[in-house]
Formats: sequence, structure tokens, C-alpha cells
Amino acid sequence: MTELHTAGHRHGVAAAPHALAAEAGRAILAEGGNAIEAMLAMAATIAAVYPHMNHIGGDGFWLIRERSGRVRAVMAPGPAGSKATREFYRDYDAIPSRGPLAALTVPGAIGGWMLAMDAAKANGGRLPLDMLLHAAIGHARDGYVVTRSQAVLTQDNLPGLKDVPGFAALFLPDGKPPNEGDKLKQSALAATFDQLVNAGLDDFYRGDVGREIAADLERIGSPVTREDLRRYSAAVKEPLSVKLNVGTVFNTPPPTQGLASLVILALYERLRVPDAESFEFAHGLVECTKRAFRVRDRFVTDPAQLPHPAARYFEPKFLDTEVDKIDRRKAARWPAPPGEGDTIWMGAADASGLVVSYIQSVYWEFGSGCVLPATGVLMQNRGSSFSLDPKAVNPLQPGRLPFHTLNPAIAVLNDGRIMGYGTMGGDGQPQTQAMLFARHVLYGQPLDKALDAPRWLLGRTWGSTHTNLRMESRFDGNVVDRLMSAGHDVEVLGVPYSDTMGHAGAVVLHNDKTLEGAHDPRADGGAAGV
Repeated sequence: MTELHTAGHRHGVAAAPHALAAEAGRAILAEGGNAIEAMLAMAATIAAVYPHMNHIGGDGFWLIRERSGRVRAVMAPGPAGSKATREFYRDYDAIPSRGPLAALTVPGAIGGWMLAMDAAKANGGRLPLDMLLHAAIGHARDGYVVTRSQAVLTQDNLPGLKDVPGFAALFLPDGKPPNEGDKLKQSALAATFDQLVNAGLDDFYRGDVGREIAADLERIGSPVTREDLRRYSAAVKEPLSVKLNVGTVFNTPPPTQGLASLVILALYERLRVPDAESFEFAHGLVECTKRAFRVRDRFVTDPAQLPHPAARYFEPKFLDTEVDKIDRRKAARWPAPPGEGDTIWMGAADASGLVVSYIQSVYWEFGSGCVLPATGVLMQNRGSSFSLDPKAVNPLQPGRLPFHTLNPAIAVLNDGRIMGYGTMGGDGQPQTQAMLFARHVLYGQPLDKALDAPRWLLGRTWGSTHTNLRMESRFDGNVVDRLMSAGHDVEVLGVPYSDTMGHAGAVVLHNDKTLEGAHDPRADGGAAGV
């Protein structure tokens, strides 16, 4: 049974934004699988049942805390295709956000799965790939139930998606958006998973699946080639980390915005705010976010192009200087750049000490919208974040990695707890991470209460003409009034729980070896354990 919150487990726990993904993880843990194997099953299942939020045509990032205590980052972003030159887009002022010209980066997620399989085996894993993909194959082949979010987002994005190659055939039964509760099948995806079970995950890039992907991409006019797929590999990297008074927090390095998530926490700690849910709490975190995003937007790009190490921004002298620029009573001006995205975060942990924090994404909901008919792969549009200005921080170049909003987190706390946590939500990811961490770790709110508590989002969303601070309607009116008086451009949303605020979750390994997990009431999932 999947609940929003579960605790006291002795073997393992899993949390996901869809109940069937959490159940797939629980089932693997019950079979004696470890947390990495559970996450592999969840990663495949979530693509089969929550395709508007993620797919195997997207990218993935793993943080894995091993039994030894070491934390590693598995980085699986896909680079721009070899044909993705500025000349290729000469007729455009910006890279299109939908369609074949938006599908310009190699799908990296499966490359990350390959390295995760290696890590699972190195940490005692023994389950075969067919068992890990079994649930996903069944859901894709036999059908899955359309969630409210898929129904709403299909309708909302219909004008830009309905004519994109392959979209209507899969996601518009009878030519119309599905209703919540309808059943859809991903038959070609099920066949692709079957092929990967038989031939190995490497087949996605260098075998029959890769050949079919490349042929379909060429047919629709994408700049990603067969050779781009053949050359692709994910990588294991050292994570970024920052030491706080309560412990050490880890996140993924560039090209992700993990840097921003860590800088927010390091700055907020220096404000020494005594209480959650106060004006000082909200104002402080929002102002720390502004400082962190300025750093991010100047610095984060393809790691091969970085001007200096990211660790510079965690030095006490830099952080002290930044926090001194925060006015405790007044909002700083905020011309935020747009940052959107649809993504999933999932977590798993087991009693051996393995804790996994994972994010998988196609960027915008439904990504580029392009569904490749031979394989059922839904291609991401992450490359639409590149700039056609050669002087930009993230200019388009073949082989270059795009900027990523994705950033899973792990905290190793001084009290012995290990917490994997994260969220979807583009620019909202660092903000929601900070709210969850502060409420649960710094102020001691129970995990389920910290996830349920009202949230805000600073920044622009699609269709918005200006940046503002959107807040759920459950905030104390006095806090809202004080934020407005301080100069924040506040918009109180007309709903108590908004998808705009992301779908967050966490898993916790306690020092008595019991396990706890929880997921967001704003999503369609929960947590399950054994």
C-alpha cells in the first residue's frame, strides 16, 4: 500500500511522484534488491506511467551514498547533436521549444542507468535486468491510467504539441486529449524495454534500438545522428558539497544548478532565523535564492567550459560577503530569467546504508513532443535552453552540454540521519529543496508536515509577463502582508496546493537503521517500504 508518508521500515523505502513507481521500488526491495536496483525499477516504471513528466528520451542525474559513506554523482546529461550548429538554426531567432528542432540533444538517461547497474552490483546487487524492468514493461504493454496532471497538461499544451511528429498517435486517442482515468498504452516502449532486457542497456546507443532511434530522428529532421548516439556515455563525478552546522549537504555539479541549491542553504544558515513560517523565514530564503541564482546564471554551464572550480562559491569569505548584501527588511530587485521544466524526483534507501536521490526529465512537459514510432521514445527539449548568441553563457555548439535545472540532493547529518531529497519544478527546485530542508532539518518539523506546508516560487513561469513571488493560499495573511510591505511582488494563488510549487519528496535512513519516506500531496505518488 502506498501512502504519502511511511516510517519504521527495516529493509528499505522508496518515494516517487506516482504510486506505481513507488510500488515498483518497494517490490524490488522486498525481493532483496538494494536501493539502486529499486531506483532502476522506479526509473523505468515512471517513464511508462507518468510520460508527461519524464521519459527515456530525456536525461538523468543520480546521487548515490554508498555503504562506505562515499557519495558519488552519476551524471547523464546528453550533449547537443553534431548537426546542431547556429547555421542549422539560421532561420530562427531562438531554438524552437517543440518539434524536431527542439529534439537536439542525445537522450542521456539510459546511459545513467548503465552506470547505476554497475554501482548496484558493486554494492551487493544481484537482481537481473528483466526483474528490474518487469513492472515497467507490464504497464507500458497493458496500459496505464491517465492522471489528472497528464490530462490537464495535455489540454493546456495542445496547440504546440498536436502537430509534432508522433505525439498525437500516442497521446491523443481518437484525436482528442485523454480524460483523467482513461487508459493509454505505450506498446513501442514496452517492446524497447524487452529488447534492452535481451540485448543489454548498451543497445539503446550502439545496437538495434540505437539504429531505430537514429533512423527516426533523421526522418523527422533532428540534428542528432547515429554517431552521436554511438559516442555517448554517462560519467561518475565527485558531487558538490557544503558543510553546514547540522551536517554536510551534497548536490550534483555543473551543468546542473546544484550549486544554487547549496549556496541558498549556506547563506540562509548565516541569517540565523529562529522560527519557521515567519516573515524572516520566507523573506530570508527568498533573498538567499536571489543571491544564489545570480551566481548560477553567471557561472553554470558545460563543465568543460567553466572558468574556475565551483568550490569557490562555498568559501566562507564569499558566503559572508554575499549574506552581507541581503537586507533583512527589504526585498532586492529581481529580474529573474525564465526557467521552466517538468521532471520527476525519486528516492530510495536501504538498511545497508545505500541512499539514492534521482532526477529524470524531458525538460518541459512532454519535452519536444516528438515520439519516435519505432521505439516509443519521447524526446526531450533540453537543448532549447541553449542560446543562439555565441557570447551567451550557454551558447549552442555541437557536443556541448546544456544547462540543467535538475539537481538531486543528499544530506549527511551530524545526528546520524542520511536524507535523500529533491523535487521537480525548474527554477523552483533549489527553492523547494531549501524550504523542505529548513523545515525538517533546521526547525524539526516532521517530514510529512514539512512536505505538506505551504510553499512559494520566485521566478517566471510560462505566459507570465513579469517575475513575481507566487505563494499558496495557506500562508498566514500577516506574513504575506509583511512580504508585500518589504517590496516583494507577491501573488497569492487561488489554491491551497499548486503543481507550480513542484512535487517534492524525501527518504531518510535513521541512525537506528530504520527507514522513512514521504512524497508530496501535490503529486500522484507516495512512499512504500519493507
